Amino acid sequence: MTANAPFKPPVLKQNDIDRIAARLDRPVVLVGLMGAGKSTVGRRLASMLGRDFVDADDAIEEAAQRSVAEIFDEFGEGYFRDGERRVIARLIEEEAGVIATGGGAFVDDETRSLILTRAIAVWIDCDIDTLVERTARRNTRPLLRGGDPKQILTVLFKQREPFYSQAQLRVRSEDSPHADTARAIIEAIDQWL
Repeated sequence: MTANAPFKPPVLKQNDIDRIAARLDRPVVLVGLMGAGKSTVGRRLASMLGRDFVDADDAIEEAAQRSVAEIFDEFGEGYFRDGERRVIARLIEEEAGVIATGGGAFVDDETRSLILTRAIAVWIDCDIDTLVERTARRNTRPLLRGGDPKQILTVLFKQREPFYSQAQLRVRSEDSPHADTARAIIEAIDQWL
């Protein structure tokens, strides 16, 4: 390697990933702000680990037969968070392999306690500019309606960071392939176990 060559982290081989997956005795729950990549990275992570993937928001919509935005509009955030907690509890009970949560799920005291006790919480952290870019791709984010997304996400980060920081693991999501973030999560799980 020459002095000018960039550092490249070691790439996990499949037998390393299989060894780590065999040690997992509980679901991995991804937490973080909207746009951090919880669903996309979660699918990749579940595939690498040979586990099922569930997006909690999709499970909520299926159970309620309404979209998350409709639930927020009709019943408010408190009602939504109560249903979200019940769905996440059911998913953990069913031992879903990898669960992506909505951005506010881990802020709820009961939901956070449940996740920390019965799962491995992984905070996918991401810079605000990347979050703004990613969330602009879809207009389904109830909390971003009617305001400047960068300002809203900045305020949400400041409010939620103390809760997210309680996760057992924290992994940065960079503007790179989702497989890189999934590998970083697997490496963090290996060190934590």
